[in-house]
Parts: sequence; C-alpha cells; structure tokens
Amino acid sequence: MEYLTAKWLHVLSSTILFGTGIGTAFYMFVANRSRNLDAIVVVTRWVVRADWAFTGTAAIVQPLTGLWMVHLANLPMLSPAGGLNWISLSFVLYFVTGACWLPVVWLQIRMSRMAAQCQRQGVELPLQYWKLERLWCLLGLPAFSALVWVFYLMVVKPF
Repeated sequence: MEYLTAKWLHVLSSTILFGTGIGTAFYMFVANRSRNLDAIVVVTRWVVRADWAFTGTAAIVQPLTGLWMVHLANLPMLSPAGGLNWISLSFVLYFVTGACWLPVVWLQIRMSRMAAQCQRQGVELPLQYWKLERLWCLLGLPAFSALVWVFYLMVVKPF
C-alpha cells in the first residue's frame, strides 16, 4: 500500500507539473503573440503565480516521491555496469528541466513587472521585453523535451 501511495503522489505531481507547465506556457505564448498589453499584464501575472504555486510545489514532490518509490522497490539507481539506467537518466533529464525552468521563472517575473510598468505609464513594451520573451521560448524547448523523455522513461523503463 505504501508503494501505491508513493506512486499515486508521483503520478499526480507529474500531471500537475507537466499540465501547469504546458498550460501556462501556452497562455503566455498566445498573450505575447496578441501584443495586447492588457492581456499580457494579466496573463504574465497569473503565470508567475501558477508556476510558484503549482509547478514549484510539484517540482519538489516529483524527485521526493521518485526516490521514495526507488527505495520501497529496492531498485538500483545505476545499471549493473555502473552506468545510467532509466532511473538515473530520468533524474539527469529532470535536472535539465529544472536548470531551464529556474531562469524561465526569473524571466517571467521580469516580463510581468515590465508589462505592468508599461501599462501604468501608458507606453508600449520595449524591445528588451521581446528579447526576454525570445529567451523564454528558447529555454522552454529543452525543458519541455526533457520532461517528455522523463515520461517516456517512467512508462517504458527501457534499461
């Protein structure tokens, strides 16, 4: 029963992590494409909040429940030859995702503040905002790809 509890929490947190991540990214991407400052202000503010509340919480729960299941099932973290197995590769890819996500959160906060300030001043978003937005998009690609591979490894357990 304890393993099933750990697995349930792991699957639930992975769903929240991936779902919130892709959902907030989609809405921020679409709001930016609209170039509607009012929409950008509202969406970026809520994206920052959702990332801290949901993505951030799930990002902490994920490795903890993963390690809990590894412990309960007495699974090795490395292959018999000492190389990566599906568990250790999942952790490497998860680290890649986190290494991209932390700067993304910082970018989102900066972009949200910049958009709100422009709205208050009645001016358009500066070129700097759009440079940050490009970097935000670029960091999202490896983060999303790495999580897709983690899902694959969790389900298929190929090695």
